[in-house]
Amino acid sequence: MESVIAGVRSGADAVYIGAKEFSARASAENFSIDEIKSLCAYCRERNVKVYLTLNTLVFDDELKEALTLCQDAYKAGIDAVIVQDLGLAMLIKKSMPKLPLHASTQLSVHTPEGAKALKDLGFQRVVLSRELSKAEIKEIADATDIELEVFVHGALCMSVSGQCYFSAMLGSRSGNRGRCAQPCRLPFKLKGGNGYALSLKDSSLVDYLKELEDMGVKSAKIEGRMKRPEYVSAAVRACREGLDEGKVSEKTAETLKSVFSRTGFTDGYYKGKRDKNLFGYRQKEDVTSATNKLLSEIRNSYKDERKAAGLSMSLSLKCDEKAELTVSDGINTVTVYSESDAEIAKSSPSSKESVERSLSKTGGTPYYLKDLSFTTDEKAIIPASVLNSMRREALEKISLLRGKAPSAEILPVTLNRTGTKAENTAEKFTARFTDTDVPEDFKEAERIFLPLFAPLNEYERLIKNNFNVCAEIPRGMFGIENQIKLRLAELKKIGVKAVLASNIGAVYLANKMGFDVHGGFGLNITNTESLVAYEEMGLKSAELSFELTKNQIKEIGGNIPRGIIAAGYLPLMLLRACPNLNSSVKCSTCTGSTKMQDRLGENFILKCDGNCTEILNSVYLSLCNEIDIFCGVDFFTLRFSVENSVEKVENIRSFSSKHHIFSKITRGLYLRGVK
Repeated sequence: MESVIAGVRSGADAVYIGAKEFSARASAENFSIDEIKSLCAYCRERNVKVYLTLNTLVFDDELKEALTLCQDAYKAGIDAVIVQDLGLAMLIKKSMPKLPLHASTQLSVHTPEGAKALKDLGFQRVVLSRELSKAEIKEIADATDIELEVFVHGALCMSVSGQCYFSAMLGSRSGNRGRCAQPCRLPFKLKGGNGYALSLKDSSLVDYLKELEDMGVKSAKIEGRMKRPEYVSAAVRACREGLDEGKVSEKTAETLKSVFSRTGFTDGYYKGKRDKNLFGYRQKEDVTSATNKLLSEIRNSYKDERKAAGLSMSLSLKCDEKAELTVSDGINTVTVYSESDAEIAKSSPSSKESVERSLSKTGGTPYYLKDLSFTTDEKAIIPASVLNSMRREALEKISLLRGKAPSAEILPVTLNRTGTKAENTAEKFTARFTDTDVPEDFKEAERIFLPLFAPLNEYERLIKNNFNVCAEIPRGMFGIENQIKLRLAELKKIGVKAVLASNIGAVYLANKMGFDVHGGFGLNITNTESLVAYEEMGLKSAELSFELTKNQIKEIGGNIPRGIIAAGYLPLMLLRACPNLNSSVKCSTCTGSTKMQDRLGENFILKCDGNCTEILNSVYLSLCNEIDIFCGVDFFTLRFSVENSVEKVENIRSFSSKHHIFSKITRGLYLRGVK
């Protein structure tokens, strides 16, 4: 609550808060429902919105609890809810049709079609991916009328939000469920690098707020729910100054840097400059710059209430009648009376000036006197003490009215039935490649997914050779959506009928263009409601999240075929800033895959498609011995990234021989699960 007060008094228009469960900052000091009710009342009095974060993935056995939590928070007075899980979002929409839905940045939306998809689904606002440039934000703003929210200050995750599985795979602490252990801040080595290959500086766009507003961006978002109140105040004050004044003063900027930074800030993504200047890590001088003196100065800056609400007051004063004070904020109106009648003044009667002096003393409250109407018989007098008492009573009453939660319309909803395909065991398989080297053995595959931008003649060759060839739309679509549309049109002409889409924008786009759309793991489907939601969007099949256990997979309901990744180097991160930018490896000399080493000597593969980079796990996933224990699975996927022809063939044959092709393998999270 101290951070909320710091933010509100420093000029925030809205605050995001987490409840005790289902928040992307699970280890934060989050709020109970009673605390949320008090917090909402506090914020409403001060014209500040409250947004509840339910921005984590949810399992089937948690959906009812998550929905109930949202209903309780809605009754407590929240103004909107921010959601990652599409299934939960659709339940909220059905149950609370008037509660605004905000799409979390965890939904990985970074293209116009992604924003349009969310608009069609009933979202009011989308928080865009942090990695977008100014031109890319403008392109989205020009293409859709959904409200856009942009991160303007705070930490940058190395991975595109919603596409990070690093913490989950390394320690079963899922970033998608608010439990990220931040392994990316640990040392990772690349040749010629600084030893922290996955640590970015904090982003700061406080100098560009007017520019963003002019582009059509609705909301400027500050990241920092795990930061101290002084940081919240300094960041909000800088943004308020940047928006209201058009620039941030040198003193304000220095305060912001001193209170928390990783050797300064970056605007690299926004400016389209992805280079080594994006990278930074917390050093000794960054810690010591937040001196006790500085923190004390910041605390002092928000010790008093910010005057956020103007009030109109009207005083009627006549001899032998009770004084009548009416106070209105434009919506709520209260009237109070003096305890005794006004008397005839022995010398000077009360004047408008003397009345205004008393009524404008609103210190300790968020109110200020906007205008005053004074009616008098020009004979009466009212003591300042009486007028002060009337003012206090009126402000208390107006606060109660302003803080009252509006009525919340909640409709009953029925969850879709789970476990409807629990008896199925995978017999079919699909294969995904990063090249066009597809051995003859893969003619048995139900679908072969090739890179979208693989040569057209290679597509034609494989189609001619009777492979069931489909195209994979890149998970990272930053800045290339128009190129994707053109390539999809070309592929359609040569007979490609289906695509793999791992981003909601890709699903929406491909479906509109008439393709059969198969969902990839990047959609993060972890429950029946999500699968049904994507089925209603047009998916023909879906890879389930690899953060599910085999038992959770068995319980997924819905109608469309579902599969799991059963072999390959699992992708742990999707990056727009390749770690090689901070090393001696240059794009011109890179072969598309390099290795990065952690402090334990494990090597992680960096695989680049020319637009984005994936970090692949250091250990190979293989379920060739365990695939038979998975119920409710219609197909399994062999995911090839850096394997040669021999390894590809051996891999497919391993599922018949039940013999691993690598000496060291992982079974992923299917048996151990995540927190």
